[in-house]
Amino acid sequence: MYFLERPLCFGRGVKLGIVNILVTGGAGYIGSVTVEALIARGHDVTVLDNLSTGHLGAIHPQATFLRSDLHNVREISKAIRLGGIDAVIHFAASSLVDESMKEPIRYFDNNVVGTICLLQAMLEQGVSRFVFSSTAALFGTGGYNPLREEAPKQPTSVYGETKHLIERILRWLPQINDLGYTSLRYFNAAGASSTYGEDHRPETHLIPLTLQVAIGSKNSINIYGQNYDTPDGTCIRDYVHVLDLAQAHVLAIEDVRPGEVKAYNVGNGTGFSVQEVIHACRHVTQHPIPVHLKPPRVGDPPFLVADSSRIRSELGWDPHFTDLEGIIISAWDWHKRHPRGYGID
Repeated sequence: MYFLERPLCFGRGVKLGIVNILVTGGAGYIGSVTVEALIARGHDVTVLDNLSTGHLGAIHPQATFLRSDLHNVREISKAIRLGGIDAVIHFAASSLVDESMKEPIRYFDNNVVGTICLLQAMLEQGVSRFVFSSTAALFGTGGYNPLREEAPKQPTSVYGETKHLIERILRWLPQINDLGYTSLRYFNAAGASSTYGEDHRPETHLIPLTLQVAIGSKNSINIYGQNYDTPDGTCIRDYVHVLDLAQAHVLAIEDVRPGEVKAYNVGNGTGFSVQEVIHACRHVTQHPIPVHLKPPRVGDPPFLVADSSRIRSELGWDPHFTDLEGIIISAWDWHKRHPRGYGID
């Protein structure tokens, strides 16, 4: 365990009562951009990450860093107490769908048991404000599009089931422990800030994989299935800029109150097909980006798009980056400056 020092700072617009925020998984993709947004708002942030998938280079220089595992209740409880933590945003999780189907026990341990340990440490220290990074994988193959929060929860992967189980566990705590929480179920995160971007190992997301072809680290991009019931035969997904996701987390943590329960779907509300994404990447990068056609993957729904009207109306969430090419341009700018991602940590 070690800490990086950072100065106290209080910016304009911070809601009094929530100043010190613990962000688990804050060295990861969405976590690092959210930490950047929280600090810009004037919050003091402690990042908790074991760096199993996160990166030292993704930790904001003004954040306090605790390298630890979620299962270490004593250490997390101590960090919450010493840091004067008021609220927690929980990103840390194993998140590869295919891997979850091969290593289910590890996923249930990391995601479900790890979250229980975190909640135990929070409750020991009287912290009752919590924002949970959930997922559209709760909805399985969809079938109700655009997807509202009330759509049936039918996960088709162990990863999706772990998030579903956590949401079911969370439902009991406001009644018993006065925990207030908000679950953010977001769709396909994409793009980058000027400082932090996407560097998964292995990478599984379409946009960074396609940009790796343009950079020269991959020869081609695979398209899985071309006979879906969509206009061009390829799957359609809702891509939401990581900066807009960060804004959603800031709004959620500043809004959450003890005993209150909220859940929001977070997406642009517009779907783009795999072919459309690859075409946009070709246009942005001016690279031909060869493709290989592969059989469809089991469980891939043809169409997943969010209905985000609830978070827009209740929290005032207003995504600024709704244009697909604009999202890709921000990712391309980051990948050109970081062709090896964050390098070797």
